[in-house]
Amino acid sequence: MPDISRDEVAHLARLSHLDVTEAELDEFAAQLDTILGFVKTVSEVNTDDVPAMANLTGVVNVVRPDVVVPGLTPAQALAGAPATEDTRFVAPQILGEEQ
Repeated sequence: MPDISRDEVAHLARLSHLDVTEAELDEFAAQLDTILGFVKTVSEVNTDDVPAMANLTGVVNVVRPDVVVPGLTPAQALAGAPATEDTRFVAPQILGEEQ
């Protein structure tokens, strides 16, 4: 029996706002079921003797030290903007959201 049903895939698609065809529901259900099988197999591996680690290679990221330098003034930052209000950029409303 599959671990994920066609209805669960449809539910996930609705939550994700994805348009999924009927054929894709069956295809994705099979693919997700395969993925869940692999996850189950990996989770069954005995890792008691494996130390926890975040980096397998031991390579350390080399970064320069932080140095505080002067930044732009608000007037300089806004100088090239097509529209401003006080010390802010003015941009068109997106997604039809009301304020």
